[in-house]
Amino acid sequence: MELTVDFAAPADDAGIRGLLRRQAMPGRISLAFPRDPDFSLGCAITGDDYKIVVARAADEIVGVACRSVRHVFINGRPERLGYLGQLRVDERFRGRFLVSRGFSLLAQLDRQDPVPAYLASIVDGNHQATGVLVQRRRRSFPQFREIAAFRTLAIPLTRRFAPPSPRGEGRGEGIMAGSLDQVPEIVAFLRTEGSRRQLFPEWTEEALRNLASFGLKIEDIRVARRGGSIVGVLGLWDQSAYKQAIVRGYSGWMRIAKPFLPRVGEEIRSAYASLICATTPDVFASLLREIYSLASARRFDYLLVGLDARDPLLDVARAYSHIAYPSRLYLASWSNGGHFYEQLDRRPIYVDIATL
Repeated sequence: MELTVDFAAPADDAGIRGLLRRQAMPGRISLAFPRDPDFSLGCAITGDDYKIVVARAADEIVGVACRSVRHVFINGRPERLGYLGQLRVDERFRGRFLVSRGFSLLAQLDRQDPVPAYLASIVDGNHQATGVLVQRRRRSFPQFREIAAFRTLAIPLTRRFAPPSPRGEGRGEGIMAGSLDQVPEIVAFLRTEGSRRQLFPEWTEEALRNLASFGLKIEDIRVARRGGSIVGVLGLWDQSAYKQAIVRGYSGWMRIAKPFLPRVGEEIRSAYASLICATTPDVFASLLREIYSLASARRFDYLLVGLDARDPLLDVARAYSHIAYPSRLYLASWSNGGHFYEQLDRRPIYVDIATL
């Protein structure tokens, strides 16, 4: 059967979505991530100028990947950074050089629009992806360099599992809902405080307002103030209109807890804790409790929080009952990525999991 790799056309959308429904991501909890009703909506939130690459066997889509460009802070300075995500290959066609062909096409894109490196994420336990992309890379592949151990926590939204209110909550934090008139000040805070993290988005007022089209309304952002100044921001991002998660199975010790977890084949309704930015852990604790309550009131099953394992804010989220999904963040590059990688200082990485 002839296999081809090319850029996706609009008519390929149904085939891509079918592939994502079939192919689950391995791990202690095996999950499929459908993208109904339009795969490209999920790509649009990963960055600018996204390009979708597909592999075809006759008229069937058997592989997909997405490339986009982000504007982030590196060592406190604005920088363009690529992103490689949504990599899926039908298990029937693995080992047939589809990944090599796909990367060759992505390398061509990189030569036309070069960036110093590409962010990529691999879930712990996905030994095939780690082996193929990192440990036994082929000539056409970019080189993957690990930059962070990442932790995604799925917090069940049941009030009896919530930790007690942080000491001092309600006596000075001044947490309020976001509003359009606060956008300039929110963006200024995100840019100033966010630049203390590697890879934090370089937000603009227009970009923040545009998130409403993708499920993050300005009124779903919580703003913490002290002395009139913003000291923390956190949003509740609902992407269920175009991104879903379905349980395909459990492995390891998770099988023991299976009776207490979502059933195999069940769709999990989750929301993301996004725009995580706080001057201190106690500010983040107050904001997270607000977002937890908001997500619970809207009857989501889980609140997803993702942070660098080195980030001091992570311990705040770990105080909640949770299921942990460990992963690794990488910088991948075909050219000068080694030099770029070596320039990174030791400040924690921040990646908004809603954009992966």
